[in-house]
Amino acid sequence: MQKTLDIVERYSGFVFASFGLHPQAVDEWSEKVVEEWIETVKKNRDKVVSVGEIGLDYHWVKDKRLRLKQQELFARLIEFAKEIKKPITVHSWDATDDTVKILDDAGWKTHWHMLNDRKALPTVLENGWMVSVNALILRSKDVRKIARDVPMDRLMLETDSPWLSPEKLTEKEGTGEGEKVPDSYRNEPSSIRVVAERIAGIKKLLFDDVWRTCGRNAAGFFGLPVKI
Repeated sequence: MQKTLDIVERYSGFVFASFGLHPQAVDEWSEKVVEEWIETVKKNRDKVVSVGEIGLDYHWVKDKRLRLKQQELFARLIEFAKEIKKPITVHSWDATDDTVKILDDAGWKTHWHMLNDRKALPTVLENGWMVSVNALILRSKDVRKIARDVPMDRLMLETDSPWLSPEKLTEKEGTGEGEKVPDSYRNEPSSIRVVAERIAGIKKLLFDDVWRTCGRNAAGFFGLPVKI
C-alpha cells in the first residue's frame, strides 16, 4: 500500500488510488491483517477515491467456508466504505446472485468492475450503479450487449491490468488469470482507447463523445479534481 500512496503523492492530480482486500485471497486476510488494512486506509482516506476491489469470487474459491468468509468481509468493507464516505469498486466472478443481494442490502454508491453477467443488469440499472468495461468487449458478446444496454451516463472505461490486454484478446487463446503474462501483452492506461472505440461502434456514437463522457463519469463518481 505504501508504494501506491507514494505514487499518488508524487503524481498528485494525475494518479488516484483505490484500495481493497481482493476476495480471491480471502484465506490470507486474518483479522489482524483486516484491522491493520482498515486503519491504514482510514489514516490515508484523503488519498483514496474508492474502496475496492472488494466482493466475491466463486470462480477460483470453491470452499463453502471461504465463500462465507468472502461474504462477511464484503459486507464489512462496504460498511467501512460508508464510514469513510468512499464509493466501492466491486469484483464479482461466478457469484452474481450473492453479490447483488449484499449490494442491495447495503445500499451504497457502487462501481461494478468488469460486469460480464447480463443477469445482473436490471438490478444494476435500477439501483443506479456504475459499470466499467475493459478489453473483454473485444471477445465477449455478453460484454458487448452490456455496453449496448447501459446508458452512457453510467459507463466508465478500465483495463483490468495486466490480464486483459487488447492484443491478447484478439488471439485465439486468452490468458487466464494467474498465468504469467508476457510483457508485450501487459496493459497500460492507454488500453482504454480501444475499449472506447468499440463502445462508440456499438452505440453508433462519435468516439470523442464516448471518450469525454466516460471520463466525466469517472471524475464525477470518484470525486476526482480534474476537468474533462
